[in-house]
Amino acid sequence: MLDFAAVRQRIAELAPNSPRLAGLELRELADVPLMRKSDLARLQAEDPPFAGIAASTGGFKRLFMSPGPIFEGEDYGEDPYGAAAAFRAAGFVGGDIVLNCFSYHLTPGAFIMESGAYALGCAVIPAGPGNTEQTLAAVEHLKPNGYAGPPDFLKILLDKAGGETSLRKALVSGGALPASLRAEMEARGVRVRQAFATAELGVIAYEDDGAGLRVADDVLVEIVRPGSGDPLPTAQVGELVVTALRGGFPLLRFATGDLSAFLDETRIRGWMGRADQTTKVKGLFVHPSAVVETARRHPELAGVRLVVRRENEQDTMTLKAEAAAPSPALAEAVAATLQATTKLRGTVELVAPGSLPNDGKTIADERPVG
Repeated sequence: MLDFAAVRQRIAELAPNSPRLAGLELRELADVPLMRKSDLARLQAEDPPFAGIAASTGGFKRLFMSPGPIFEGEDYGEDPYGAAAAFRAAGFVGGDIVLNCFSYHLTPGAFIMESGAYALGCAVIPAGPGNTEQTLAAVEHLKPNGYAGPPDFLKILLDKAGGETSLRKALVSGGALPASLRAEMEARGVRVRQAFATAELGVIAYEDDGAGLRVADDVLVEIVRPGSGDPLPTAQVGELVVTALRGGFPLLRFATGDLSAFLDETRIRGWMGRADQTTKVKGLFVHPSAVVETARRHPELAGVRLVVRRENEQDTMTLKAEAAAPSPALAEAVAATLQATTKLRGTVELVAPGSLPNDGKTIADERPVG
């Protein structure tokens, strides 16, 4: 993990191409206010395209739009997201064939992992999520021995394949990896390791043979008290805050909204839930604003509450919506709007007005942790 001296040096190096870093005199890291995902979306809307994080769009290899919306740029060069170390720790070596099932559509997920696999000398099948039959046909013909993608989709592929596949190792991210799911996939011959990564930051930490997750060498991680930004001591659970200054999209004290805790100076526990109501479902963030927008498009609805659960080792979403005049047609229309606003499919349950809990929650994540 980076130390404070290295952070100061990188800021000096990056400042000429990052207006937000120019003129920043950093005495203590805690002097810098936290930047949240919601802050970044708002700042980019006010000061497009990147809110001064980068001077222009022209210096990047790829340009992305992630949910939020948040706009990011991918640097040129080998392994700009720091993913190679995660692949290496998961047992990948040059010559492996990697089935990459992260999304290639507008967001960086697939390219984060792809660049790390390339840096090790692996071949990559750019599968993306979904299209299960076509993906399994590629697996049957090309015989990849490695998988990169959400853990849920690996289970779907293994279930659909029925018998044995050529897959023997996996680097998963973008979703919870309960012990039961890991055990099930490893019992089917796939060694599973996980990486902690986000679209804005790249790989933050990854599983190796030690306890918990090893923090990447080129980022600085803090665990802070949710709502305050005050650093917490080892073992106390708090919000994960990351400083990643890898290249042309430098982020200083970026509050991820994810909960974790330090095990020691270089290791953290895995994902332990969300510090806010934003949650990740099947590898995509679902924001409370998307749920509110779903209700806004249907005046027939009153209160709404998105319930996220885990069933048969897969994430599920149910939108509970209060409606005075429920009907199958209304439920179907609301389900279509939910998919449009969240990019995920979910079921809709219309309930009586006043029946939802009055607890301020728009999203209720009821999945078990760990």
